[in-house]
Amino acid sequence: MSLKNRLAVFSRPLSMIWFSFWLHWEALREAVRRDGLAALVRPQQIRDAGSAKLLSVTSAGFIAFEDTTIVPSLVKAASGVVLDLGPGPGNQVHRFDTAVVDYIYGLEPNSHFKDALNGKLEKHGLHYMYKLIEAGIEDSDILREEGITEGSLDTVLSIQVLCAVKDPKNVMKEIWKLLKPGGKFIFWEHGCSRDRLTNVAQAFMNPAWSTFIGCHLTRNVLADILNSGEWENPDAIEEPEDPLSFLPRTQGVLVKKA
Repeated sequence: MSLKNRLAVFSRPLSMIWFSFWLHWEALREAVRRDGLAALVRPQQIRDAGSAKLLSVTSAGFIAFEDTTIVPSLVKAASGVVLDLGPGPGNQVHRFDTAVVDYIYGLEPNSHFKDALNGKLEKHGLHYMYKLIEAGIEDSDILREEGITEGSLDTVLSIQVLCAVKDPKNVMKEIWKLLKPGGKFIFWEHGCSRDRLTNVAQAFMNPAWSTFIGCHLTRNVLADILNSGEWENPDAIEEPEDPLSFLPRTQGVLVKKA
């Protein structure tokens, strides 16, 4: 594997970070114009706004890329009462099979995604069966008010979310609790590379990536998933290997052990 090939691949994340930096700068300027210097004491709101700008602007590109992967098939496997974890701008909305889905709860703590998500729900006619909840999975009181309690969900869908949450171990434990026995955890996530040089580059780039892109490059997602509880089919997880990829994927449909 040539150094030239590695450098070409490594340049792509850098360009993404640079693009996101300018979107966050724009979000900061908008916040200062609106709220004055008081905006500076609310950095998380600025980061949320910047992240929403980034993922909304790139939404069409992500959808087109995911169409070349297993993602559409994974989303179609969702059935019954579904929790769409971190839907962001709603990239997966059009992929649900409404013939087998009873209802969908979208759990999204970043309120800046609301307009983009609602726009996709309107476009695909899914308002009647999709409810956005502006909260995180750790907000059990809010979930309980919506009827989401331990053992109440048939499916939890997680497409590139565990990289971005604050505590993936805790999130996975909550997911396992909320699923019914026999319920499905469907996921397509990225984490740390097994290739030594790529992993070193991930660690070097992670501070800027996590700040401006909003997710982490170095997490052991597979361990967090498997250690969350007992699954009937842990061997069903797939890890397609690409030693050059900064975003190596882990994917599968796990069934909660009865």
